[in-house]
Amino acid sequence: MPTTDYSSLATNIISDVGGKGNIDSLIHCITRLRFYLKDITKAQTESIKNLDGVIDVREAQGQYQVVIGNAVTDVYDAVIAQLGPDFGDDAATSAAIKDTADQPKLHGWALIRSGFDNFIGVITGSLSPIVGILAASGILKGLLAMFTGFHWLSDTSNLYLILNAIGDSAFYFLPILVGYSAAKKLGGDPIITAVIGGAIAYPTILTAAGKGAEIVTFAGINFPFVTYTYTIFPMILAAYMAKRLQAWVKTWMPSYLAMIFTPLVVILVVSAITLLVTGPVITWLADGLASGISWILTSSSWFGGLILGGLYQILVIFGLHWGVVPLVANDIATTGHSYLNAIICQTMVAQGAAVLAVAIKSRKTNLKALSWGAAISAFCGVTEPAIYGVNLRFKRVFISGLIGSAVGGFITGLLHVDMWGFTGSLIGFPSFINPKVGIDGSFYGFLIASAASLIVGFTIAYLWGYNDKMQEGTAVERAKKPGTK
Repeated sequence: MPTTDYSSLATNIISDVGGKGNIDSLIHCITRLRFYLKDITKAQTESIKNLDGVIDVREAQGQYQVVIGNAVTDVYDAVIAQLGPDFGDDAATSAAIKDTADQPKLHGWALIRSGFDNFIGVITGSLSPIVGILAASGILKGLLAMFTGFHWLSDTSNLYLILNAIGDSAFYFLPILVGYSAAKKLGGDPIITAVIGGAIAYPTILTAAGKGAEIVTFAGINFPFVTYTYTIFPMILAAYMAKRLQAWVKTWMPSYLAMIFTPLVVILVVSAITLLVTGPVITWLADGLASGISWILTSSSWFGGLILGGLYQILVIFGLHWGVVPLVANDIATTGHSYLNAIICQTMVAQGAAVLAVAIKSRKTNLKALSWGAAISAFCGVTEPAIYGVNLRFKRVFISGLIGSAVGGFITGLLHVDMWGFTGSLIGFPSFINPKVGIDGSFYGFLIASAASLIVGFTIAYLWGYNDKMQEGTAVERAKKPGTK
């Protein structure tokens, strides 16, 4: 539908939901306008459904949801232009909090499940605005890996240097992007949080982390510098801390000092906590995890493949996979190959297979397009778009991928599949060619394990993991606090 039609559509939607006076606030996700209405019975549902540009109407979670599809952002802007900015994000946050306050308190398992859903919602919601960028970057990185693997392009050429910078920048500066996005999701200050992301991803910090330097040693405990590029969870935690701290500082900071000293206090304190506490804690957990994985693989390769294959992408969510990466790097640096990386490779294939099932099965245009891009990225070795864009939003899809990767990891360990490079997933197939003897059992083992990961992950996701009747939930809403429905 042409852009010139959006103002007319916005006018009709506002009228049919009961007029401006019946609207408390409005937010949107990737396909829907989500209204908080004063009296939902005033909305003319059938009339809205018949509007050109509206796909469907849903009522859920205290919201009146108008399904638009790909043009949702443009329609949202047109509606807000007529309603006024006071009906946008900040008002929606207040409405969501009010809506939650009116709901009965949860207890026991219901409380745990609600907390977990909100936690996943914050993670996926923080990543939703940048999923497309990650998918595009992942595809470019995968193509570069293939070009260099077949020696079509030298990794020392100027062209490679430029393309690699373009493909890698979104991941290298991910703390900044995630910080900005997470702050918007949580209702914090995006600029302050982005600066915190820039601080922990600053080149000198990365250099110190690469050298194994320590920030400080206290009571015999070493607090190391940590590499935060490519990480997500630490920055979401930082965004949450920044929001809470900023709200507290505003309660006592004089107004004539607030503009300068509030961000100063927040940036200093949260950056310090992230560097001194969050980073080292994740490092210690990751190191312990790495030791455990190393022991499991040494004791039983097939069992290690099963366990690591089934759990690795969960580690990615929390940033704990960085405890495993040094093991891979050490393997390749000292021996030239890595059995461990061959197992990790299958986790990418399986998550790609799961999101591919959504791409093929779904009839929702926007979700289908997103899923296709995420699948290609996963098969190019970058699973973040698949995980955060689709699979975690429909948790069964993510679980389907975990089951597929557990099977693939089991076969990889059982057949003692080896790998001679870093690049994984399907596009990493040249890494399974033994540089000394050419194609051998590892390459065929990779094909068998990948076929298993694909078939299992895809089949389970297609038959059990996803259908178009499933609700997307609140994972991609832009202005709700954790704990709200």
